[in-house]
Amino acid sequence: MKQFNEIDLYIADFPALTRKMLEQLRATIKLAAPEASEVISYGMPAYKQNGILVYFAAYKNHIGLYPMASGVEAFKSVLSGCKMSKGTIQFPLDKPLPLEIIAEIVRFRVVERSNKLSK
Repeated sequence: MKQFNEIDLYIADFPALTRKMLEQLRATIKLAAPEASEVISYGMPAYKQNGILVYFAAYKNHIGLYPMASGVEAFKSVLSGCKMSKGTIQFPLDKPLPLEIIAEIVRFRVVERSNKLSK
């Protein structure tokens, strides 16, 4: 697996369709968490604000979003058409990304991380 130190380089390494979806995902996350910083962590793009909010990664047939177990649990009813595990949501490359739901997940994580910090 290639290692990247910038999200732009990570995204540039994928085919055109995947790149387009990754850029949409990235823009959605930035809008939902404008104060978050972009980092590469565990070899994946991640967004950090009072701790990690979400990670994402592209694969052959899907894009994985990693909003931690709490992010998956809170939105599993509206993501019933997606493959999920404890901390992962998989979005197939042959379907549009549910950008509104992704934005809600990110905003949920911003609030969650902020609440953890204030305790």
